[in-house]
Amino acid sequence: MPDSMAEQLQQDMECEGLLECFHGLKHLDKEVFRTLVATDDPLTVDEIAEAVDRERSTAYRAVQRLLKAGFIQKEQVNYDQGGYYHVYRPTDPSNIADDMQRLLNDWYAKMGQLIREFETKYEDSDAAPQTIES
Repeated sequence: MPDSMAEQLQQDMECEGLLECFHGLKHLDKEVFRTLVATDDPLTVDEIAEAVDRERSTAYRAVQRLLKAGFIQKEQVNYDQGGYYHVYRPTDPSNIADDMQRLLNDWYAKMGQLIREFETKYEDSDAAPQTIES
């Protein structure tokens, strides 16, 4: 990943790069997300693990990161005889896009504030240094 914003702006970026950029998601997280998007029905963690060819615990951690980021939703399915299990489905893309737009707006406002603080702090540095007479 590039170190500076200038380097980031010079790179080609795909839409999936937003998942990494905004939320720090890993390659596996993106793979799990794409798997859920590609299926018609919600999947259990076991089904997700099988689809991405990973251990259940590894797939579960990716699912948890996606839940925390708001990219997927968890639903409870109840058995008729009692008990339940969870399935996961992707969140509506427009909701995800709205959340990323809000994050971007917040970031932009914060950067604008820091730039104004920088300008205020260093605007007097353009003036010639004053000499002190004894």
